[in-house]
Amino acid sequence: MIRHGYFPVEPWNVREPRLDLDLIAQTESVFALSNGHVGLRGNLDEGEPNGLPGTYLGSYYETRPLPYAEAGYGYPEDGQTLVNVTNGKVIRLLVDDEPFDVRYGDLLSHERDLDLRAGTLRRDVHWRSPAGKEVRLRTTRLVSFDQRSVAAIEYVVEVPDDAEAVRLVVQSELEANEDLPVTHGDPRVSAVLTHPLDGVSHEQDDLGAVLLHRTKVSDLLMGAAMDHEVEAPTRVETDVDTGPDWARTTITCEVAPGQRLRIIKYLAYGWSSLRSRPAVRDQVAAAITGARYAGWQGLVDAQRAYLDAFWENADVEVEGDAELQQAVRFGLFHVLQASARTERRAIAGKGLTGPGYDGHAFWDTEGFVLPLLTYTLPHAAADALRWRSSTLEQARDRAEQLGLSGITFPWRTIDGQECSAYWPAGTGAFHVNADIAAAFVRYRLVTGDDTLETDAGLEVLVETARMWESLGHHDRHGVWHVDGVTGPDEYTAVVRDNVFTNLMAASNLVRAAEAVERHPDAARRLGVTTDETARWRDCAAAAHIPFDEELGVHPQCEGFTTMAEWDFEASRNDYPLLLHEPYVRLYPHQVIKQADLVLAMHWQGHAFTAEQKARNVDYYERRTVRDSSLSAATQAVMCAEVGHLELAHDYAFEAAFVDLHDLHHNTADGLHMASLAGAWTALVAGFGGLRDDEGVLAFDPHLPQGISRLRFRLMWHGLRVVVDVDHDRVRYELHDGPDARLTVRHAGTDVEVTTATPLELAVEPREPLLPRPEQPVGREPLPRA
Repeated sequence: MIRHGYFPVEPWNVREPRLDLDLIAQTESVFALSNGHVGLRGNLDEGEPNGLPGTYLGSYYETRPLPYAEAGYGYPEDGQTLVNVTNGKVIRLLVDDEPFDVRYGDLLSHERDLDLRAGTLRRDVHWRSPAGKEVRLRTTRLVSFDQRSVAAIEYVVEVPDDAEAVRLVVQSELEANEDLPVTHGDPRVSAVLTHPLDGVSHEQDDLGAVLLHRTKVSDLLMGAAMDHEVEAPTRVETDVDTGPDWARTTITCEVAPGQRLRIIKYLAYGWSSLRSRPAVRDQVAAAITGARYAGWQGLVDAQRAYLDAFWENADVEVEGDAELQQAVRFGLFHVLQASARTERRAIAGKGLTGPGYDGHAFWDTEGFVLPLLTYTLPHAAADALRWRSSTLEQARDRAEQLGLSGITFPWRTIDGQECSAYWPAGTGAFHVNADIAAAFVRYRLVTGDDTLETDAGLEVLVETARMWESLGHHDRHGVWHVDGVTGPDEYTAVVRDNVFTNLMAASNLVRAAEAVERHPDAARRLGVTTDETARWRDCAAAAHIPFDEELGVHPQCEGFTTMAEWDFEASRNDYPLLLHEPYVRLYPHQVIKQADLVLAMHWQGHAFTAEQKARNVDYYERRTVRDSSLSAATQAVMCAEVGHLELAHDYAFEAAFVDLHDLHHNTADGLHMASLAGAWTALVAGFGGLRDDEGVLAFDPHLPQGISRLRFRLMWHGLRVVVDVDHDRVRYELHDGPDARLTVRHAGTDVEVTTATPLELAVEPREPLLPRPEQPVGREPLPRA
């Protein structure tokens, strides 16, 4: 675990003042750079030591067979694993004849700094070789938001004024098929692919090279290119060598005290499943030319301009809690990096920061990441949704295989094919279909843009509705049930009438019928009839939502409140339970991995009364162990709504610090994008009270004692809405447009905001109906410092 205080608290930076090799794998994830297409783990420039080498391309994967002790009909046959592609980060340095290595000689100082406004990773090292020669190494690394295929490194070696002259040899490399560490038995960790890339061609020129490789089974072609600019105080010798799996540019010069060697390394990456070898080679060569044309300073300036625009629409200001301020901006930055330039490819659960979960995308994307993007970077949300719609044929084939109508989206995937070998959690999690449908609905609601629904969303809504109608059934009393499903809580699997699933399915069915009414001609082309939409509405209206009258709470699924209680005292040292207990023990007990019924109250809040919410929160807090990083943000939102503001603050803190403190002990494998997005949700939906499940923009803000002021921005129909709240007052501002007007719902009352006249209102008082609930022993939220 990364201890508290390891990263100094700064509002716009995550800085490591000294190098701790015991934490190098975790900090490689924290310091990863990406734009959604190219991802570079924060490995040291010289490549060693490392925790986990990593260079990734969005959705670039290899196919591998899924092993089963006993296979069954409908089990997915193949899995997909994100490939560690050609590493262009490596720049080795020899000082006279001594390799620069932080493990040898004297490391006089070492600092790394992730700048959230500049979008760069800086490194500053002062090192004395075993022979007593001193150098200062300053590097700056970026992955361009402006030029999708491009990354670049500024590499500067200085000799201090009071040191001796040295001969510097710099070896800048491209390396394919790097050795990777062996993984352990944690199912959250990726499979290790040995030598996944076959060399296709290698070319070189004066200071650069291009390597082309292809995966063996998935047959995906990729190219990596590098080129250099060199500024040196004396004569420079250069040399370029290449092989099938490597390319090396060597630069040699003499540097006197007070002088420096400066190298700019340009990198370009591309891949395709369709284009030819010459086309991919030319693509990366052209990207290198574009990078050189912009130059280092041009890339830096464009990076800052992109981020200035992003923060103008997305920043969250937290006064009174400086640590949370830093962490929520860190989360926003990494979610942006995971999604900005994916351009119709999947947003993985770990982004491109590491190989965790094999690089798969889950329902986490639509459920947790896309709400943030829809409100702050809508074009990225649209790209992600268009990717989902591009997988309709695979989803249709999967539904047919399962004997269902319509489509069934996968629980985990890279290219649209189901990759989960564990069917109770994978195939059984049908709620993913409603989660995806809800993301299409939200996009139209928030942006006011109908084109995505016209182009892709209507078919998704129609085909998911058809799936729900075929999956569910009416009993002899006319009540509609959905059996044999798994909700968000994977510790309670293959159940009847999971409340979250039924509510989301009912909403999916109704929203599909409404979309059909908006697009009658397109709906007819999809074969939709009036009778069919009437059946959808009937299923939704008759959906069974279990309720335990004796306890006054909603069972998470039918019969849940009558199941055996879990012995939390006995398992207090065995978390996460999935690594210590068989699922056959977990399934029949009241032990919850992550918010399920509580998530239903967040996403479908209009279906519950205030008293039901309070009692449900009280009941499920005592049984939820948060073995999933998805849980804390949702618990923060609902604890805030029912008046447990300090508990909500603790959960918001936990969601935000899941990686900065490595709370789940797997940050080394990549960051948790859903939890990082969830930190935004905890603040904006929890303390800001944002809701949209009734089709309007609604707020009901309340702050905990540890936050004196919260100010956040979001986009609604192309207008920027700013919400500024303290403990007594909330101010709504509307930006953009000369005379724009917007109706928002404040604490249940509709009010109008204009660009000319901000609106200031009193915060409505909120008292909890019940005392603060307890959590399972040892599972209290992370205490704030």
